[in-house]
Amino acid sequence: MMRFCSLGSGSTGNATLVEAASGTTTTRVLVDCGFSLRELTARLARIGLTPAHIDAVFVTHEHGDHVGCATTLVRRHGTALWTSRGTWRAIGEPELPALPQFARDSEPITVGDLCLTPYTVPHDAGEPLQLCFSDGHTKLGVLTDAGMATPHVLAHLQHCDALLLEFNHDRDMLARSSYPASLKARIGGRLGHLANDTAAEILAACLHPGLRHVVAAHLSEQNNTPDLVRALMAQVTGGSAGDFVVAHPGAGFDWLALG
Repeated sequence: MMRFCSLGSGSTGNATLVEAASGTTTTRVLVDCGFSLRELTARLARIGLTPAHIDAVFVTHEHGDHVGCATTLVRRHGTALWTSRGTWRAIGEPELPALPQFARDSEPITVGDLCLTPYTVPHDAGEPLQLCFSDGHTKLGVLTDAGMATPHVLAHLQHCDALLLEFNHDRDMLARSSYPASLKARIGGRLGHLANDTAAEILAACLHPGLRHVVAAHLSEQNNTPDLVRALMAQVTGGSAGDFVVAHPGAGFDWLALG
């Protein structure tokens, strides 16, 4: 069985935990760890875990709210580190007990009971990758920190049983915000973050009868609201706004199970 939860999702820090259990074995992979090790440890404690329970951390890109304490986690606990070569260069290739294991677009990675398939996304980073997970029975697609949809992105997100999807900002709210013009351009650009309407288009392109969970992630606290996002998700899927999970910037969301 596979399940996933978030320890936090937003500009102040991101971490998604994916777990698969098979017989007597359990595998846990942390996607990003954009917090200090002390804060990560506290957030893991809320779900009854410690850093020692993490088998691997996958860093999607070098921005501080994603890379966080990854190298400290590796040094202190011997956690396996996966990332792209571009991300590794962008964080300065810090000295570690061992080199990270390098991920490449569309090349599957096996970590215990989990299969990870990284895929490239349009974002203003060195070599950003997002992920799909499978335990051999179900599939989870993760997409945040992307400026737009591409055929490559959409191809990887087909046939998911669960989708963790960025709904970063409402275009009108961003335009009216007090952000500097340069920041508005970066966020709303083709290498920035997903606007609500673009995320809704991605969701519509990924709909199928087996899609059981849709979670909205990485919402801007200034330029979006959970109510806006839930209403849009309901409009796209034909469901009820109350059916959808929206990740809280600080608290994330609780475990969601697949299968």
